[in-house]
Amino acid sequence: MLMVMVIDGVEVPEDGSAKDTAAELLLRIADGDERAFAELYDMLSARVFALILKVLVNRSQSEEVLQEVFLEIWQSAARFAPNRGQGRSWVLTIAHRRAVDRVRSSQSSTDRDMRVGVRDLGGERDVVQETVEARLEGERVVAALATLPEAQQEALILAYYGGYSQSEIAALTGAPLGTIKTRMRDGLTRLRGEMGVLA
Repeated sequence: MLMVMVIDGVEVPEDGSAKDTAAELLLRIADGDERAFAELYDMLSARVFALILKVLVNRSQSEEVLQEVFLEIWQSAARFAPNRGQGRSWVLTIAHRRAVDRVRSSQSSTDRDMRVGVRDLGGERDVVQETVEARLEGERVVAALATLPEAQQEALILAYYGGYSQSEIAALTGAPLGTIKTRMRDGLTRLRGEMGVLA
């Protein structure tokens, strides 16, 4: 008997042979199906927003990026290739990239502002410095993630930015749980190396 778990109200079979509802919706969206777009939005917008908010922290910027993500999905759904991965993973990858782009853009703006006015901040300097350091560290992580093989990237992004457990990732990607654990372990080992962190 097929075991089913529920993630954000969506049933996902645990054996990975699940019907990929997000992929089916993306294929319909590629044909201009507005109803499919509304269904995909209802199904994934909360998860996408949570991922973006984890990266950006700022709620209003996260709301803007959420709109940008779904606009991109509407415009580029034809580029989704179901044979290369799950629909949900494709959507979360777009969201992560958009959020990172916004961080980089904000960072450039922050750098300019810091060069011009940091001396006038007085007691608030530590808060600004901590924010900048956190963003720079986030950029280092994103750059290090980009060096990993796609399968390791996907597993780590789903886990750390999407908030999925290893079992949920296995169900979403259709890979065995042991494979997901190996991808995450190897990916984290490579990330540590890329970032110069001693194990």
